[in-house]
Amino acid sequence: MTSDYEFLTVDTVADHVRSVPALAQRIDPDHLVSVREIGDGNLNLVFLLHDASGRGLILKQALPYVRMTGEGWPMTPTRARFEVDSLRAHHALLPEHVVEVFHYDPDRFIIAMEDLSDHWVWRAALNEGLTHDGAAAAMGRYVGAVAFGTSALTLERTALAQAVAAAVNPELCLITEDLVFSEPSVDAGRNSVLEQNKPDADDLAADEEFVTAMGRAKWLFMTKSEALIHGDLHTGSVMVHAPEGSTTCDSVKAFDSEFAFYGPVAFDLGALWANYVIAAARAYALGNAARAIWALGMIQQTWDGFESEFRTRWADRRDPRVWREPFLEQLLATWSEESRLFAAAEMSRRIVGAAKTKDIETLPENVREGAARGVLLAARRFVRIQGADGTPPYLAGLAADTLRESRTS
Repeated sequence: MTSDYEFLTVDTVADHVRSVPALAQRIDPDHLVSVREIGDGNLNLVFLLHDASGRGLILKQALPYVRMTGEGWPMTPTRARFEVDSLRAHHALLPEHVVEVFHYDPDRFIIAMEDLSDHWVWRAALNEGLTHDGAAAAMGRYVGAVAFGTSALTLERTALAQAVAAAVNPELCLITEDLVFSEPSVDAGRNSVLEQNKPDADDLAADEEFVTAMGRAKWLFMTKSEALIHGDLHTGSVMVHAPEGSTTCDSVKAFDSEFAFYGPVAFDLGALWANYVIAAARAYALGNAARAIWALGMIQQTWDGFESEFRTRWADRRDPRVWREPFLEQLLATWSEESRLFAAAEMSRRIVGAAKTKDIETLPENVREGAARGVLLAARRFVRIQGADGTPPYLAGLAADTLRESRTS
């Protein structure tokens, strides 16, 4: 485990900027007016810097352990390299929807990237009751661009093999395999729920059809190397901005892709879908049914953005001799079905598992009970959907009915 490197502090970030000429041209390290550590995630240090001219910069440093638990859960900081490589690859495909990386220090695992401090973290915005129309479609386009642009449909065979090899990320993949697919059903000692939701967690673990579906989802995650996916794409890893007085985004950017690897395209879609359901569960719990329906409508928006982007790029596939239109339709149908499976996994782990969401956790206990129950029931119902029934409108309707039925007060 690599751990003998200096951690950044509020007092030393200027020295780091000063040592990298490319960064010193972007922000003045000798006239910084604000330096704040803003990392609220589970893994890293994150610093926001502003100089006297109003220019900003983000510095993100990977720690050699999981920040939310401390040194008792070691983790290689080389995960920062996966984040940098994936962000750069994704930014080249769709720069308007991916944060820009300016510099990477491989010795201290420090990423310098564009300042998006005028944006909201999408989850925080949703929890505040804000509306950023266009964000869901933008993230669909992002997944579509990555699905095509980093896959065998685009890359020459040798380049593809090299890209897959460079993105092998077993340590972080193992976290996903355990926390997302296995532990919600088979507790390894990290699960927790409200006392009132313990019967719901027990029912989830006893649901043989659900557990079998999670086994299939885990198998797909571990064996289906389709594209350089984000690997942790949810409303907490997207930044959004809308002009004052508007509810329509003028900027949407994905970030925080350290879990990136060559995996199943549908995993990123399913994670987004699940977090829309979770946002809807919060809205129902707070008595705002209209907002819940709006949140669930983002399932369709993300799918439409994904499908449109992928179909547009399809004309440039490497081998149209055999990758014909029927194959395109088969791909899309398969990804739709697999997205439901991965959405169910994400929903269950966010309620029962170690990494929860503020959407649910910040609710008063009396209504949190019903919101959590509704998300777990929706996860169990998603895996029972058969074939073509699982359209985005059907999923949204099923989730709405389930969340309404489960409300408590």
